[in-house]
Amino acid sequence: MFNGFLEDLVINFKKLPGIGSKTAQRLAIHLVSIDKAEAFNLSDSIKDAVQSYKNCSICNMLSETDPCRFCSDTTRLSNVLCVVANTQDAYLIESLHEYKGRYFVLNDLLSPLDGIGPDEIQFPQLLKIIQTGEIDEIILALNPSAEGESTINFLASQFEDKNIKITRLSTGLPFGGDIEYTSSLTLSNAFKRRYSVTE
Repeated sequence: MFNGFLEDLVINFKKLPGIGSKTAQRLAIHLVSIDKAEAFNLSDSIKDAVQSYKNCSICNMLSETDPCRFCSDTTRLSNVLCVVANTQDAYLIESLHEYKGRYFVLNDLLSPLDGIGPDEIQFPQLLKIIQTGEIDEIILALNPSAEGESTINFLASQFEDKNIKITRLSTGLPFGGDIEYTSSLTLSNAFKRRYSVTE
């Protein structure tokens, strides 16, 4: 339908999560139709954010600072660690105002068929945190999907001899669903009703 730079723009929009062909086309047309200063402002914002954000050297969360604001906050509980798949999940949990501990971001879930193993989910980095001996509870706040279950089972098996309480979110979250698309109330209840993985 489109060609040239407009086609390139549509192709790049389609690479974003949740953006299909029609939405990509609408976004592309809108972007080239608006005031050029406004479009360039969006372009600059994208460039600034991409250049400024990096992974926290402690928890692996995307952040403008290293360590991130969660790791540098001395008022947070240092003995509870919430393991999430990505930075967005951490911010969703944070928005509930229920959790006061620390985070660790895996950046992916185990999927051997896709070549995603323990190294790809930052397991060596997570293990270093656990080996400090400060952690009393690990909360596995991962999507209830096949990959999420595999990751939960793997992590639980690795830490079962560490004398650490390992919990997961309540199964009020539907299997195959994403934390990202869960209502705040459902996520809040799942967080409060988390249960032991190993018992």
